[in-house]
Amino acid sequence: MNRLNRKIEYALMALKVMADKRPGELTSAKEIVEKTGCPFDATARVLQQMTQKAILRSEQGAYGGYALVRDLQRFSVLELMEIIIGPLALARCLGIEDDCEIKDRCNILGPITALNRRVSEFYSQVSVGELFKFRHRPEVCADEVTT
Repeated sequence: MNRLNRKIEYALMALKVMADKRPGELTSAKEIVEKTGCPFDATARVLQQMTQKAILRSEQGAYGGYALVRDLQRFSVLELMEIIIGPLALARCLGIEDDCEIKDRCNILGPITALNRRVSEFYSQVSVGELFKFRHRPEVCADEVTT
């Protein structure tokens, strides 16, 4: 039901590549694409979005690239999601466009709004840095964190 948007995945993968480097070290979009297998254009777009919101800084030129400027421990998954795709909306009626044709007769608007709020609260309590503490193996349980 609630899946991460592909752009969020690309942003997280790019941030992970940069987080594994020394602070302030530049990483090119090409290097991120080579390490992650993400498509170049989509990766470049999310890097630009994160730069515009001061998560990254960019340097132009032959030796340019991107570097982290925000502490990922103090940067929530919800903040990242809002930067990349806008406000969290589990249902159409909660989105910016609000184009639900049955909203006036909807009998679950209240519960869906409450659920959306709780999911948002959860994402706001998980930092991107905390995510990167989880092990890399897919078979690891979601609540198992390495310290």
